[in-house]
Amino acid sequence: MTDSAAEALSRASAYLAARPEGTSDFDLNPGFRVPNPRPLRPAAVLVALVTGPGGPSVLMTKRASGLRHHPGQIALPGGKIDPGDADAQAAALREAQEEVALEPGLVRLLGSLPVHETVTGYSVTPVLGQVRAPFRPVPDAGEVAEAFLVPLSHLADPSRYRVERRRWLGQWRSYYVVPWGPYYIWGATARMMRLMAEGLQGCGYKPSHRENR
Repeated sequence: MTDSAAEALSRASAYLAARPEGTSDFDLNPGFRVPNPRPLRPAAVLVALVTGPGGPSVLMTKRASGLRHHPGQIALPGGKIDPGDADAQAAALREAQEEVALEPGLVRLLGSLPVHETVTGYSVTPVLGQVRAPFRPVPDAGEVAEAFLVPLSHLADPSRYRVERRRWLGQWRSYYVVPWGPYYIWGATARMMRLMAEGLQGCGYKPSHRENR
């Protein structure tokens, strides 16, 4: 079951690679302006496919409340690409190990999604991977308050996504959300997952009955 989902993610990566453009927090806000914009900084996140109780799931985290940036928000394991990282894949694997103790050797890389530009000035590469063995996340208390799984069937369904908006920096900003249980998944994470859903749909992936339970 998870293997077929992993192959679908690999196909989705290839399908989306044919698209020349990436995504952006500005997709829904073409007129939005950030005061004093800075050059984009490279970053990477890991979209880790794991075997969950109801089928294939994606590992997500709730950021620690004491963090300076985005405290308490839902995210994918990841962060900025450091000078010592060979590439975006290496950075995503390193960050996942630091945040939730996911050993890089457990991850089979499946490709990546197009780069996403955030309103906070990052150019993020979502790296796709399959966790190939049983894994229990061990959150780093300084960075992660909680690690949890979201069914791939939920994230792969475009109808699960909606658009909301709020005022930020004195302007209205619209963004995607894809809530799951008590978790409010929104912003860049939701936008990247929506692109993944588009790729899975485009390559013909349909979650099985078990995945939809």
